[in-house]
Amino acid sequence: MPLTQDPGRALDAPDRPDPATPAHAPAPSAQAPAAPAAPAPATRSAGAPAAPPADAPAKLIFGLVAAQLGVCIAVFTPIVVTLALRVAQIVPEAERGAALGKVLSVGALLALVGNPLFGALSDRTTSRFGRRRPWLVGGMLVAAVGLTVVGLGSSVGTLLIGWAIAQLGCNAALCMVTACIPDLIPDHQRGRVSGMVGMMLSVSMVAGSFLAQLFTDNMALAFIVPAVVGVLGVSVLAAVMPDRPARAESVAPYGWREFLHSFWVNPRKNPDYSWNFASRFLVFIGIACVTSYQVYFLMDRLGVAEGEVASKMFTTTLVTVGGVVVGSLAGGWLSDASGRRKPFVLASAFVIGVGLLLIATAGTFGMFLFAVAVFGFGEGLYLAVDVALAAAVLPDPETAAKDMGVLNIANALPQSLVPMLAPFVLAIGGGGNYGALFLVGGIAAAVGAALVQLIRSVR
Repeated sequence: MPLTQDPGRALDAPDRPDPATPAHAPAPSAQAPAAPAAPAPATRSAGAPAAPPADAPAKLIFGLVAAQLGVCIAVFTPIVVTLALRVAQIVPEAERGAALGKVLSVGALLALVGNPLFGALSDRTTSRFGRRRPWLVGGMLVAAVGLTVVGLGSSVGTLLIGWAIAQLGCNAALCMVTACIPDLIPDHQRGRVSGMVGMMLSVSMVAGSFLAQLFTDNMALAFIVPAVVGVLGVSVLAAVMPDRPARAESVAPYGWREFLHSFWVNPRKNPDYSWNFASRFLVFIGIACVTSYQVYFLMDRLGVAEGEVASKMFTTTLVTVGGVVVGSLAGGWLSDASGRRKPFVLASAFVIGVGLLLIATAGTFGMFLFAVAVFGFGEGLYLAVDVALAAAVLPDPETAAKDMGVLNIANALPQSLVPMLAPFVLAIGGGGNYGALFLVGGIAAAVGAALVQLIRSVR
């Protein structure tokens, strides 16, 4: 894909209305010759410093946070808690693991495909409601239908269909939220906004666990209520976001060839984008080593009884989220204040590595909590600059949603690959080798951070 525009110029895209242009000003005629431009009035003396760039409105930032939180509550509450409980209601105990794995794996596959697909379709949308808003609201409404099917279904096949619909809808909505950051947030604010938006994933897990406890006696509501929260969240963003349709003359045909091509960005033409993809993929392998194996570590290494795992995990999640929130807010503010991104990626990978080492050597639950707090701080520090850095290396702002969707594969794929590869690592030395697993995760995160230094267009 050719580099057609400096990503930093996404701020000048028509998504953001020009405050100097009246909203009712008529568009220039395609046939009429352009009138000579009037000389601009002198607003500052020669040599005076330029005015600082305008900040994004607070209501827009609030809308982004609300939408991210709402959609994450809708999709992660089932992943963390309620989907497993729903499967347990339907199938015998001996079949639960296989049934849940089947449902989750289909959803994960559709999540990988959905992000680039809906991103590309959004980039081509010429609706008068804009190019992001229809997919944001429509995707969440579709997800709500899917979650309702899961809540009311009475067979594994019904759950699989409902969860597939829910995953596609939620991924369409999440892709639009991510695309709004390069679309609408100026570069000098992207660290802070990325941090606030990114930490909503962790906050949603706590909120989702709380909602699940409220509706354990009514599993239909355990899925429907998070869906309603998701619809309300995206509605806030849809109401306040400036959005524009894609220019009809710039929309290329879209078929199977274009769909398959959307997963490929030429690394020779766009090396910074490619290095960022590789870096993100490796850092999230380190993160997935913890998120996928906390429960088994508590049971196998620390001897936590099965009946106590749920309460211990709730405490663990609270501590981790606390670390993520502090890291996200601190990292976002410092990154924006310094105008630099790469040093914070390096620092975050170092902290994640330290956290993984502390987790691997933890001998008590108290030490484990301290370790996950350190790990959460590193994760939050990374999330604070991850999207901001990604927005700066996009090949073309006109295809921001598609390209951000491809980058999201680097987040999602490790969640599937780590559980597939981890048993081989755990088997080293006779089995249960969590030290080796977390060491692999730490090395992956460190290599991912090193790759960021190869990005030339970002400081």
